[in-house]
Amino acid sequence: MDINRYSPSFVLKKKHLIGLSDYSTEEIFEILYAIKALKRKFDAHEDTHILRGTTIALMFAETSIRTRSAIEIGTAQLGGTCISLPYSKQDMEAGENIRDTVNVISRYGINALITRGIDKKMLNEFTADSEIPIINSHNEDCVPIQALCDLYTIWEKMGELNGVKLAIVGKGTSTISSFMIGAVKCGMDVSIAMPTGYGLKRENIEAAEQLGKIYFTDNPILAVRDADVVYTSAYHYHSVISETEKNDLAPYKVDAGLMSYAKHSAIFMHPLPATRGLEVTADVIDGKKSAVYDQGENRLHTVKAILTLLAK
Repeated sequence: MDINRYSPSFVLKKKHLIGLSDYSTEEIFEILYAIKALKRKFDAHEDTHILRGTTIALMFAETSIRTRSAIEIGTAQLGGTCISLPYSKQDMEAGENIRDTVNVISRYGINALITRGIDKKMLNEFTADSEIPIINSHNEDCVPIQALCDLYTIWEKMGELNGVKLAIVGKGTSTISSFMIGAVKCGMDVSIAMPTGYGLKRENIEAAEQLGKIYFTDNPILAVRDADVVYTSAYHYHSVISETEKNDLAPYKVDAGLMSYAKHSAIFMHPLPATRGLEVTADVIDGKKSAVYDQGENRLHTVKAILTLLAK
């Protein structure tokens, strides 16, 4: 399906956003068009107080600089209020009832709950009983906000999604899994190069392969050859990387040499945080082909689009 031939209604029938596996191509397009509309309003300094009188709650089990900033600033720009709720895994394990929690806070006037670092099992409990939208920003299985942000950035830069060649190299992460599924749903040609032992979860690969063909290899040059977009992500976010891992992943570092196999017009993407010299060299991520800061900005507009469609 060609996104440029799609006519958006700016309506989502979905109640929650946990992962892109649950979303159709059309529903992804709805969000991408909402991002485009809201970014245009932002650039034109237009009033977008769509969420005036709305309260968005955050329940973060992990720290985050850019995601939290995007949510808090985006909510304010939409005229809403953003608050942080205390989260303790110990409280949850000690008997804090999920159903009681989400349904009580909805009576406090909360219009949506955004979570981070809450595992898939607990999120399923949240969504099963919640009377308000639950939005997963990041967990061990899905990172849908980043995936949508990255899809929009590619559309913005390339003018297309369908047929765009995406090369993903490096270590398999939940960010990569979400992006892979979203890219295939949008008609992109996906090539992935990862060393043995650092790949994606089998169930995520199978889910993506049901949607389209993905080329897997352990040779980064083969994956990157003639690519429109070269993508990698953090190797040790909220974790420590060993010397063995560094050595195993070294051939997958995105440097000028690897980028030379992509198209001359290719862009480099990274969701941040990035370790220059580990998964990417400074000359690439800080170079003219880098779209990293565009991705960073677009996270704000992505959050605003999701909240507009789910929480208004």
